[in-house]
Amino acid sequence: MQEIITVRVEHEVKERLERLGKATARSRSFLVAEAIRRYLDSEAWQVEQIMEGIKEADTEKLVDHEQVVRKWEARRANSLDGTGQP
Repeated sequence: MQEIITVRVEHEVKERLERLGKATARSRSFLVAEAIRRYLDSEAWQVEQIMEGIKEADTEKLVDHEQVVRKWEARRANSLDGTGQP
């Protein structure tokens, strides 16, 4: 079931929504709802990852800093140009 909410946005944001809506044949309502869904998915994932990290830290399932540095230095050394990029 869809619900109605009211959101205040800056004029520029409204104009951008209108232009994008015309270009994609989508309503402003659709675009705003999609943007909110994507934002919530991203934020929920981030919070989940943070909570998982806190849980790992609480149970002392941590990787030593030096071990991480060694791993990334080895990766960089094995790259084609020495910068860590393939």
